[in-house]
Amino acid sequence: MITTLILSAIAAWLAAYMLPGVTIEPWWAAIIVAVVLGIINAIVRPIVKILTLPVTLLTLGLFILVINALMVQLGSWVLSDYFQVTNFGWAFLYSLVLSVITWLLQLVFNR
Repeated sequence: MITTLILSAIAAWLAAYMLPGVTIEPWWAAIIVAVVLGIINAIVRPIVKILTLPVTLLTLGLFILVINALMVQLGSWVLSDYFQVTNFGWAFLYSLVLSVITWLLQLVFNR
């Protein structure tokens, strides 16, 4: 569990470092960002996915990418002192980059 938290924090910081429209300051706030995004994805995201199921089916699952971006924006709103996302476009790109980096880190470190 602690390994997953550390890998998520590293992924969150790396994704923010790579994208100019997203900032996590100071660097240790990436741990807080990882925890809050994890809580949001565990509690809010399933509810939103159920409520938007017709749209998700209509778009053949692509609407889940929009839901992911909305969860990032919600995390930015909750942690406005530490985690800023400029707009929806950056939130969308951040969620994609975060997913790829997290996947790569899990692949490398969780053998």
